Amino acid sequence: MWRGVVAAYLSVRGRSGSVDVWDSIVIGAGQGGLAASYFLNQRGVDHLVLDSNPRPGGAWQHRWDSLTMHEVHGVADLPGDPAPGRSSERANVAVPNYFADYEQRHELRVVRPVEVTEVTSAGALLVVHAGERAWRTRTLVNATGTWTSPNWPRYPGAEVFRGEQFHTATYPGPEYLRGKRIIVVGAGASAVQFIGELAPIADVAWVTRRPPVWRTEEFGPQTGLQIVTEVEKRVVAGLPPSSVVGATGLMLRAHEQEAAELGAYDDPLPIFERLVPEGAQWADGTVEAADTILWATGFRSAVDHLEPLGLRGPLGGIPLERVPGNVQAATTAVHDRRVHLIGYGPSASTIGASRAARRAALEVAQQVTDRAS
Repeated sequence: MWRGVVAAYLSVRGRSGSVDVWDSIVIGAGQGGLAASYFLNQRGVDHLVLDSNPRPGGAWQHRWDSLTMHEVHGVADLPGDPAPGRSSERANVAVPNYFADYEQRHELRVVRPVEVTEVTSAGALLVVHAGERAWRTRTLVNATGTWTSPNWPRYPGAEVFRGEQFHTATYPGPEYLRGKRIIVVGAGASAVQFIGELAPIADVAWVTRRPPVWRTEEFGPQTGLQIVTEVEKRVVAGLPPSSVVGATGLMLRAHEQEAAELGAYDDPLPIFERLVPEGAQWADGTVEAADTILWATGFRSAVDHLEPLGLRGPLGGIPLERVPGNVQAATTAVHDRRVHLIGYGPSASTIGASRAARRAALEVAQQVTDRAS
């Protein structure tokens, strides 16, 4: 398997030196980036995928070892190949292997590791910068996701807290935290999953900024459409995107029942006012002792490298053009139609990313054709 990936990489290296202007550059080789490359290949668009990771797997390769394919919230199929199913295999092994095989099987041209620092405009072209390297392109598909941009709140006293602090992106796994006093902060699915792992083996307190929203019925297509539609309205209006996954509500799975029986999900505490050396302190002076603060507080879109293009509107988000009849396919930036965003706003899920990738490839192919005519 790896021989084919290395050969493809070497061929891309040689080719990238000989192509002066690409029809499109895709930034990111996760779910959205690979799907975009597949659809661009289908439409004959000459492109490269630039990936910041040293190997295939997108953000999945950075997930904690205790997360198995039984416990993930779902991995959507990449176009043309079914995703791995439920199993006891580690997600940070199964999904990267799936992505690596996919790159090889579909002959996707991926260059890695490439840490894109900024994208600038040069007349009719865009220039993608990565240190001393640069690629010129007619269009850009940005599929950088959120993993590299954790939302890590800073509270007064963080510098004096004597314990350790982790974010979802740096979670060390349950064995490292066994027997410790832990405050888990967050009202989303990651917080619920961490508590499910940790409550049976540690002393866990759950803290949330807002009351958790529990789902009492199965999540159906109509509910999903309503949630994604609301997210789409935000990005079309130019507001920063809200979380698609975070809006679906919480539901306990089988492996979290032990924690539930221990009362770990009952009556979470409101957010504290500050951190103190021994833990967290509320406005009334109450202190919860802790060895560890685990911030399950989500992620923001990793789009800082696009700032030179001036894509943001006055409300702080990047407005996207609405696609009538397909709320997950809003990808084209209003302020620069050469730029398409996958995994931003309504397409910020594995299913949504693949659907948006198809639309982005269609738009890119049309733009390239229009310029050639």
